[in-house]
Amino acid sequence: MTLMNLLSGMDISASGLSAERQRMDVVANNIANANTTRTEAGGPYRRQHLVFAAVLDAQQGRFSRSSDPLGGVRVVAMEEDPSELPRVFNPGHPDADEEGFVTMPNVKIPNEMVDLMTASRAYEANLKALKSLRAMAEQTLSLLRGGP
Repeated sequence: MTLMNLLSGMDISASGLSAERQRMDVVANNIANANTTRTEAGGPYRRQHLVFAAVLDAQQGRFSRSSDPLGGVRVVAMEEDPSELPRVFNPGHPDADEEGFVTMPNVKIPNEMVDLMTASRAYEANLKALKSLRAMAEQTLSLLRGGP
């Protein structure tokens, strides 16, 4: 493995860290708005999620053994969940309709917690990979300097 591949590996892990941090931010926003029945757009809050895409890096001929370019991941979009908004009977609510029903956000807290846990674990895995790559780079530099 060359030093350039080590640096590319660090870039890949760093892109994963950034993407998963953004994912955790979106999940936290979903949880915070789980009961928001009126947004600036006028309706109830809709659950949001991120769309990731692979980043291919063909710069300066940096390719892996499988001839696939190294690159990482990036966030390409934030989309609203198109699933149905639940209606709850609550005639005293300020946003209740004539029949006493309130249209609620389509945020389900258990699903958001699972998303948060998977994003957190993916973040930790990228961090561990980054730390391993850093240790390998430090050992490589130490050997190049003639160290132990």
